[in-house]
Amino acid sequence: MTPAPPYLNPAPPMTVTSALDPEVLAFHRRLPGYAPTPLVAAPHLAAALGVRAAWVKDEARRLDLPAYKILGASWAVYRELDTRFDPFGPWTTLEDLAARLRPQRPLTLVTATDGNHGRAVARVARWLGLAAHILVPDDMAPARIHAIESEGAQVEVVRGTYDEAVEAASLRAGDRHVVISDTAWDGYTRVPGWVVEGYSTIFREVDQQLAELGAPQPDVMAVQMGVGSLAMAAVQHYRAPGRATRVVGVEPARAACVLASLRAGQLTEVPGPHVSIMAGLNCGKTSPLAWPFLRGGLSAAAAISDAQAEAAMRLLARDGVQSGESGAAGAGGLLSLLPGDAGVRAHLGLTPASSVLVLSTEGATDPAAYARIVHGSAASG
Repeated sequence: MTPAPPYLNPAPPMTVTSALDPEVLAFHRRLPGYAPTPLVAAPHLAAALGVRAAWVKDEARRLDLPAYKILGASWAVYRELDTRFDPFGPWTTLEDLAARLRPQRPLTLVTATDGNHGRAVARVARWLGLAAHILVPDDMAPARIHAIESEGAQVEVVRGTYDEAVEAASLRAGDRHVVISDTAWDGYTRVPGWVVEGYSTIFREVDQQLAELGAPQPDVMAVQMGVGSLAMAAVQHYRAPGRATRVVGVEPARAACVLASLRAGQLTEVPGPHVSIMAGLNCGKTSPLAWPFLRGGLSAAAAISDAQAEAAMRLLARDGVQSGESGAAGAGGLLSLLPGDAGVRAHLGLTPASSVLVLSTEGATDPAAYARIVHGSAASG
């Protein structure tokens, strides 16, 4: 499938004045194994993009999981359970939290997922001694299903797309079943908002890492768009007062619901099936919570093909970053937009002296596919 032309926002990006909870990073620092993920200099990517410097925030290992999603899932679960049951207060360890939840058991965390968010919710449930019920679309790779099951979760395969799995998960809500979704719908925005807040840790780490290196803030950053929650977090951070970084959103050509919405000027669904190797981004509906931020805060949006995602995976590997199919989409979007396109570069204010930031949002979550794409071989072991 040939990707649609990019969307260039004709209006200046909005300034976002909404404040994120300052306790998010402090919360994450108390989780087992917390450490900032690497910020990697990527000279091969910079050369391909024709800029002075390119940085990759490498989320291949975050709190011992192969993606960034645990940041949003953990904060959202913590806030939602505290809001519903008021069991917390001062705490030091996850064992403290688990002990305070015992009177509420049995309790099950429920979500729909294309892979990484579901595994993250299942991991948080395991930490807190709760059950997890994870609904997945029927085209999910077996490796990703097995990874969720390895957390002790019940996995239910829904006949249909990710969006149909989201609908099915929403129907499981009840007194003993708490839905932890990263996308919003009518009447359900509180939890997705906390998921977005959880992602703010990524960008606060980037700020600190660049400051320690004596490097300026990026002129442009690219962010993946599935339902739009991560992109919303990026807009909230980089379009805050005093910041000038332009944000570019990237999604698969076969699931380009944000791009369709931007062109229409209103939320627009892209019907499935959404067949793309970028499994974590195969969403046909943009989160209505994220939509105002994407419409007003993105400088540009692009949809890429599977082949473009694969090329980005191989290029990132040359810079020492192991990036899965969804993880490489941000880099793939910039590679599709910038080389040789003077109009796009001018719109984004990019020159050979500029710097860019991309998020590699996952590692090799499907090892066999990664080996085939990057190394031209089958995975072993």
